[in-house]
Amino acid sequence: MGKGASSLSEGVMKKILLSYAYVGIWIFLSFTVIVYNKYILDRKMYNWPYPISLTMIHMAFCSSLAYLLVRVLKLVEPVSMSRELYISSVVPIGALYSLSLWFSNSAYIYLSVSFIQMLKALMPVAVYSIGVLFKKDTFKSDTMINMVSISVGVAIAAYGEARFDSWGVILQLGAVAFEATRLVLIQILLTSKGITLNPITSLYYVAPCCLGFLFVPWILVEFPVLKQNSSFHLNFAIFGTNSLCAFALNLAVFLLVGKTSALTMNVAGVVKDWLLIAFSWSVIKDTVTPVNLIGYGLAFLGVAYYNHSKLQALKAKEAQKKASQADEEAGRLLQEMEGEGSARRTESQG
Repeated sequence: MGKGASSLSEGVMKKILLSYAYVGIWIFLSFTVIVYNKYILDRKMYNWPYPISLTMIHMAFCSSLAYLLVRVLKLVEPVSMSRELYISSVVPIGALYSLSLWFSNSAYIYLSVSFIQMLKALMPVAVYSIGVLFKKDTFKSDTMINMVSISVGVAIAAYGEARFDSWGVILQLGAVAFEATRLVLIQILLTSKGITLNPITSLYYVAPCCLGFLFVPWILVEFPVLKQNSSFHLNFAIFGTNSLCAFALNLAVFLLVGKTSALTMNVAGVVKDWLLIAFSWSVIKDTVTPVNLIGYGLAFLGVAYYNHSKLQALKAKEAQKKASQADEEAGRLLQEMEGEGSARRTESQG
């Protein structure tokens, strides 16, 4: 009895430690990619303000590694997908993803890391609003009040921002809107059709599409400037490690969601945001005002409540599922018992 309990507790402890390890790896890589991108794009740091080019380097690198894992090494199974499905479902998602990455990377040129994280708190608001618009989510007054509280918190944080830049805010809000629309469209165009993409297969199908979409604005906007800047040479150590971190982050997402849950990633994301704000203030020396913190604190409480509500809904759904399974099992047992009883009566009559 003691040995059984001991082995059980060891198994549970091992699972908990592994979950914390996955969370830690994801936070570290997500943190690294954000700070690394800021370092490359910021004019006061590495001074390479070409967000489309940086995003294209990431997409080319990720496409190549995803192709290697799926087609050459065959470590990940590809999804069965027709050309029609790819054009109607993956291409729109790829277009939105390219815009989201382009706009979010562009925001690092104009805004501090801490303020960008505060603006990203609007993601649940955008996802819920677009979900209601596309009829993938039902309108609930209490959820909308929660969304308004998050929005008010972000507005207060924006009001208190020392380095407020209107163009940077427009870019980041655009990135949030495009990313939220992409997440909703994944549910409509892929999940509803029974197609589930993990981060590797997602990169395999979506990254080449993003690369194609980004090529047009790159030719028009950044290529002429890069062509004039003849003194620039691509530093393979910096851009190679940066791209490797971006790919590793996708692997970490795969591990974290696969071994824990998407909700765990949301909670871990909140922890990562606070760490980034602290890092931005203490190391990068960005100005974080008391009004910033009050506003983000309010938004943080709203996001925490939203995650808690989702967790309760998931628990209720799981309990309902278990109850229906128990009812089905009881029904089967009752039928078996009735069958056995009728068989015995037939035998006794015989």
